[in-house]
Amino acid sequence: MASRIALVTGANGFVGCYVVRALLARGTAVRAMVRKGADLRALEGLSCEYTWGDLRDVAAVEEATRGCDEVYHVAADYRLWVLDSAPMYASNVEGTRNVLEAAHRAKVRRVVHTSTVGAIGIPHGESGREDSPVSLGDMVGPYKRSKFLAEQEALNAAREGVPVVIVNPSTPVGPNDYKPTPTGRIIVDFLNRRMPAFMDTGLNLVDVEDAAAGHLLAAERGVIGEKYILGGENLSLEEMLGRLAKLSGLSAPRIRVPYAVAWTFALGAEAVARTITRRAPRASLTEVRMARKRMFFDSSKARAALGYAPRPIDDALARAIEFFHSIGAVKRAPHGRQFRRPA
Repeated sequence: MASRIALVTGANGFVGCYVVRALLARGTAVRAMVRKGADLRALEGLSCEYTWGDLRDVAAVEEATRGCDEVYHVAADYRLWVLDSAPMYASNVEGTRNVLEAAHRAKVRRVVHTSTVGAIGIPHGESGREDSPVSLGDMVGPYKRSKFLAEQEALNAAREGVPVVIVNPSTPVGPNDYKPTPTGRIIVDFLNRRMPAFMDTGLNLVDVEDAAAGHLLAAERGVIGEKYILGGENLSLEEMLGRLAKLSGLSAPRIRVPYAVAWTFALGAEAVARTITRRAPRASLTEVRMARKRMFFDSSKARAALGYAPRPIDDALARAIEFFHSIGAVKRAPHGRQFRRPA
């Protein structure tokens, strides 16, 4: 087992750094592919080999893949608002194609492609499953569209003989979300009292450690060309904020924002972002459009086929709260407030 070498693209990212941890805990040597100048705090103290390069650089991807037994393609440009979507498509779609082609030439034993539940269909009023009907036209925003196309690259590669298995993580939460992700930003905004209201929407939350463990299970037990949803608990946004309130000792917002009001706010925020700040707005039209559906998903297939066993989400939320405080992303809690780790 110790002689096995695994390449992890996007190893310094939120999910990627936990895939690295899981592999090292298993005794697998890890080659971490990251871009030069990347933030490496999430990998601090971990014993892995670094290879520097961009997914769009074919030669760099070839060099990174050479000699590896497994490839975990976790890297992605994950932003819900961009001024220019071309670099996102280049990284997420062309980059995925480069990784799959390099892995095929290197004759790796298994490739695990990290997709997203955003590429899964959601039937009206039901939870999305791996076989729920969906098309590119259902994808909202460049991130979802690019990840849907990247998943199609992986499915096509499997049909052409590449030993690739696809995992679709839901919304991971936990420590080491340095960026933070859009979900991490919800937690930070809540803790900083910057979320006075909420929309009637829902998310499937998963402990980031469980999502990472699911990647390794997919490599060992997954069927080539198959997809596996790595989810956790389905919660409305109101329920999620209630959990955060209980854990942090802060009060949850009580005002529910109508869709039309949220749309108008996002429209104005995007106009300011595009013409003045050139930075991501507080709310984007993509986020508001996504919120029209509850992003609920069913992980039954992964549970049955892989032995995937996600834990209740409260502990991951508590660890996320502690982490954001520890890095100074959150103002000091009001006097007398106590964090409550779940029993």
